[in-house]
Amino acid sequence: MKGMKRWRATGALLVLAAAAISPVNAAELKIFGSRVTKVIVGELGPQFEKVTGYTPVVVADVAAVMKRRIEAGEPFDLAVLVDFQINDLIKSGKLLADSRADIMSSGIGVAVKRGAPKPDIGTPDALRKTLLAAKSVTFSDPKTGATSGVHTAKIFERLGIADQMTPKYVLGDGNSTGPIVARGDAEMAIQQISALKPYAGVDVVGPLPDELQLVTILSAGIGTTGKELETVKAFIAYMSSPDAIAVIKAKGLEPGRR
Repeated sequence: MKGMKRWRATGALLVLAAAAISPVNAAELKIFGSRVTKVIVGELGPQFEKVTGYTPVVVADVAAVMKRRIEAGEPFDLAVLVDFQINDLIKSGKLLADSRADIMSSGIGVAVKRGAPKPDIGTPDALRKTLLAAKSVTFSDPKTGATSGVHTAKIFERLGIADQMTPKYVLGDGNSTGPIVARGDAEMAIQQISALKPYAGVDVVGPLPDELQLVTILSAGIGTTGKELETVKAFIAYMSSPDAIAVIKAKGLEPGRR
């Protein structure tokens, strides 16, 4: 029943948005987000465009980079970034104070090349032994600001193996490290599961142990200079519809907060 009510509410917003838009003034809905946002919206956008006449267009990069672009004053309608980044942008007046909505979340996991034995990562001690036994490990370069990269470096320190791991680094540029493992350039990858799952050449071993896990929550916020407030609200509502939730789960994420 709750799901039906949510769908009806979403549908009502879409109808209102569609009624206010004519083919004459149909335009783009500019979204600043992380790369996973672009993947999700790429599948959901056509239906939203069909109903409202607005085309969701995602400008994507590492979330930290997109936050800096917003702070620099680039125009946009909606931001979908890490929750604490959205909070910062609300405090700095770049996003409307009452507009935050948690859209999806993803934990960090480990992947190996397709068909390779899956190592034991079930406990911190097991993960420590697996990392020490690995010949090479790829993760996003912490200097890019990628959340998973910064956290992975902290994990090595917490496990007391930072010095042993440094010679094994195959640092990524903030994009998915899946292709690096698929090519055989690294034995293991550590990154958000949603960034690893789409690549056919890798197998996701599983999530990090709970004690070492970091769940990244992606939240939406409406730009203070945007011109299409009702349409942006309709899109945020659409992101909690059954269709959107199905796509979010298929990409290795969870809807809202975990």
